[in-house]
Amino acid sequence: MQTGSVRAPRRASVARARYGVMPSGEAVDVFVLTSAAGLTMQCLSYGATITSLLAPDHAGELADVVLGHDTLEGYLTTSPYFGAVVGRHANRIAFGRFVLDGTSHQLTINDGPHHLHGGLRGFDKVLWDADAFVEGDGVGVRFSYESAEGEEGYPGALAAEVEYRLTAAGELRVDYRATATRPTPVNLTQHSYWNLGGPAAADILDHELTIHADDFTPIDATLIPLGHQRPVAGTAFDFRAPVRVGARIGDADEQLRRAGGYDHNFVLGRGSATGLRPAARLRDPRSGRTLELSTTEPGLQLYSGNFLDGSIRGKGGRPYGHRAGLCLETQHFPDSPNRPDFPSTILRPGEAYSSRTVFAFSAAG
Repeated sequence: MQTGSVRAPRRASVARARYGVMPSGEAVDVFVLTSAAGLTMQCLSYGATITSLLAPDHAGELADVVLGHDTLEGYLTTSPYFGAVVGRHANRIAFGRFVLDGTSHQLTINDGPHHLHGGLRGFDKVLWDADAFVEGDGVGVRFSYESAEGEEGYPGALAAEVEYRLTAAGELRVDYRATATRPTPVNLTQHSYWNLGGPAAADILDHELTIHADDFTPIDATLIPLGHQRPVAGTAFDFRAPVRVGARIGDADEQLRRAGGYDHNFVLGRGSATGLRPAARLRDPRSGRTLELSTTEPGLQLYSGNFLDGSIRGKGGRPYGHRAGLCLETQHFPDSPNRPDFPSTILRPGEAYSSRTVFAFSAAG
């Protein structure tokens, strides 16, 4: 896999190859997508995982801007959701319990006393069916997965689909769709760790971040929302204008102390007529690379790589140290099944779950 700087290709294409074999003997494929805008992305049928994304800097030089591994073994053993799709319900559900239509449900516990990102074997750890395509100015892959009744404790069977599409406009468009046989919580997101400086950049503290949110949801000591919204004004969580990620991350703020940095849900503003709303803008001043997010989701989870400590070795054997990358997870709010005042994540039979997030890349000197 390519992680250094090379000249950007300009012809759209998609290729499929064998990447590795699961312990079960099932084959894992890798898809290599190249867009006319100069983006190159690799993704796996395991976890619908984005393993690399090469984006040009202000001089047109490509570098890999996501954290990950060089081999399937790394994703099977030490990956903290690098590049994966997480679900059936992204983020935390308190104590793995919720009541739906009068019936109590117990999910698997995998994060202290809580349920996180779908459980012990969430969507990041399963093999997805996959089909590549070239359509108009887009090139991509459609992943599908049938989640069985009772998987990780969830009610109902769920048919899920995730589509990655690179466009000629320099975008990665991610579309999620799902249907269910019984009422069930659904909350899907993409869990890439971004570092727009590329492999040579040690951390993301000098990245400039904007988040289009006036409020965030504060958390308790176990990272579960307290159940109310708090204005970002006058706090370390005010990213309404561009701010260095590291500018206030060490402030004496109880919320930062509880998470070891940022691991919080931001309440996004109202969307446009198309359903997409501006979510965030991330820029690396040195390379000029800029990532702009828009989404149909009501929330954005900012995670500043708080638990990265150098023990995980990624691409090229590089140890991923503290804050080597950050996540911008567009999703519904954490613990939504237990919070009737939060936007609902319940999908019912006859309804269609549909969500879109667009990652738009550009660069300027």
